[in-house]
Amino acid sequence: MGLPRAARGPVAALLAAGLALLPVLAGVPSASAGAPATGSAARPTADRSAPTPTAPRTGRPPQGSAPDGRTVGGEDLDTRGLVVADDAPPLPGPLAASGWLVADASSGTVLAARDPHGRYYPASTLKALTLLTLAPRLDPAQVVVGTPEDEQVEGSRVGLLAGGSYTVGFLFQALILQSGNDAANALARAAGGTEATVDAMTETAESIGAYDTVVGGPSGLDVAGQSSSPYDLALIFRDLVADPATAAVLTTRVAQVPEVPGRAPGFQIQNQNPLAAYPGTLGGKTGFTDAARHAFVTAAERDGRRLVVSVLDTENQPLRAADQAALLLDWGFAVPAGTEGVGRLVQPADLLAPPEPTRSAPRPDEPAPPVAADRPGDDASPLVGAGLAVAAVVVVGVTVVGRRRAVRWVPAPDRAPGRGVSEEDR
Repeated sequence: MGLPRAARGPVAALLAAGLALLPVLAGVPSASAGAPATGSAARPTADRSAPTPTAPRTGRPPQGSAPDGRTVGGEDLDTRGLVVADDAPPLPGPLAASGWLVADASSGTVLAARDPHGRYYPASTLKALTLLTLAPRLDPAQVVVGTPEDEQVEGSRVGLLAGGSYTVGFLFQALILQSGNDAANALARAAGGTEATVDAMTETAESIGAYDTVVGGPSGLDVAGQSSSPYDLALIFRDLVADPATAAVLTTRVAQVPEVPGRAPGFQIQNQNPLAAYPGTLGGKTGFTDAARHAFVTAAERDGRRLVVSVLDTENQPLRAADQAALLLDWGFAVPAGTEGVGRLVQPADLLAPPEPTRSAPRPDEPAPPVAADRPGDDASPLVGAGLAVAAVVVVGVTVVGRRRAVRWVPAPDRAPGRGVSEEDR
């Protein structure tokens, strides 16, 4: 027969403490609290030399995590299914996207999500990260000359011409307003080239905790291994709308493409955000490729409260991605402010230490935090005596609880409706 419930916590604590002190008794330094957990898998990378994905995945995408294996934003977000704040209104429908998230951008509270850390193909929603990365690195007045590669780039283009002169400020507008892959190409060249830009985007993503995001290029065109998640896109877009310079780009309605003498007159481009007329909109970014399908990320403000919504992997029927996002915005604003959520959007300061779970108790099989080792060669350390005492208690504890079966943590079931078809974009 096992221990009474009230006695299990102290015994477990003593067991963990004893195990943590064993390296000390053996003279082995313990890992620092900031180091990745032992056995952590290498971070995923994109492979631009591999065949380009040309069709949607047939199953779920990989699930992302922090470098130490923890779930960024709280353990309740470690699900491939649906998670919703307690006492929230019923979710709107139809929400057919495979992955989505709605969060309070100000407090960081995640109100609801489906497969929040699923690593989906991001398509052009990745341009939000391109803007976030390059805006502080490039001078808006810098002039970039168009190249034949810009003219011939695959996918959506704003119409850059070889020999044309374009300011970085205009290229940012072209990147967002019309999802110009030619603008992404030109911006990457101004930032030192594609590889340097990919490295900078990866650094930016990691600095804000967007560990599910794997960058293969600045445009979002499909690359093997490239990914982002509903959670990461919310992190990225939250930072975009918080910076006045990038927020202004997101809400620009029209921009002027300069004339290229002898080749083409100047002309206007318009912001193609499908939710440009949504009350309180702070901007939005669409995305579409054959492999990613339709995606959208957006934010809006109402009565001083800001929400951010991301939608990934959906179709135009029965409802476009942007329209699903609008439903989630409406629903999120109907959730009372201050409602306890199911997780949180982390801040960079949170990354200095593992985030605390928002609601869930620690997993029963989760190892105890490491205990700092004593200085090597300090034979008189009081930890040795304490460790011996704890080790004795460990023996007793193991005798008492050794026959109890370990409890395994089981992910939350997928309670969302099955994958339908839905959404929009460019």
